[in-house]
Amino acid sequence: MSTPQRTDDEDRQAWLRGVAADMARLDRSSSAERAADVLRRSITEGALRPGAQLSEIELTEVLQVSRNTLREAFRLLTHEGLLVYKLHRGVFVPELDERDVVDLFRLRRVLEVDVVRGLSERDPELPASRLEPLHADVESARAAALAGTWPAVGTANMGFHRHLIGLADSPRLDAITSRLLAELRLLFHVMATPRELHEPYIARNQAILELLEAREYEDAADDLHRYLVDSEKGLLAAFKAR
Repeated sequence: MSTPQRTDDEDRQAWLRGVAADMARLDRSSSAERAADVLRRSITEGALRPGAQLSEIELTEVLQVSRNTLREAFRLLTHEGLLVYKLHRGVFVPELDERDVVDLFRLRRVLEVDVVRGLSERDPELPASRLEPLHADVESARAAALAGTWPAVGTANMGFHRHLIGLADSPRLDAITSRLLAELRLLFHVMATPRELHEPYIARNQAILELLEAREYEDAADDLHRYLVDSEKGLLAAFKAR
């Protein structure tokens, strides 16, 4: 017997419970920046889809913040391009297009490929412990694929790229990456089947990790560049096919 599909309301209630759980792990004195972090994570992990409307009433309750604090969080995320305000309608998750694909992947190639290529000079003897988060991300993606939870594969892939840029030990790059990956996840929703998008990159992430372990940083950077070009082409094709 097939598993019943969850309704939009059930998905929304599940997301709100997740938001409340995230906020419960934060300091009670958390500010708008912390509330924004929780919402940004919801976008990065695929829980908030393009076009979704955010309710002040719901979020002030589950985030346990004032309406003014929530509005400041909304302003922060609007400035980052992760939310949009529509006059007389409210706050929404934006819907991106092909131009955003091209722009975001141009930035990804600049950041990610440069970080990997730079390891040969900055950290030629990369300790194995620095690669443990990348190993964990690959294993998480494999486990999610075996379970057939392809959105979770996408989340593990986001973690892989976040930890890849984290090898640069740059707080500024980490901050840029947080926003970049959230916008990227919004693009993923254009794919009718998440498996089609994510499955090929489980093995490709593994291959890049193996090159890093072997300290073959130039080869890893070249492989990553091809990987990002292929990923961009796949997303552009999905937009054109809509």
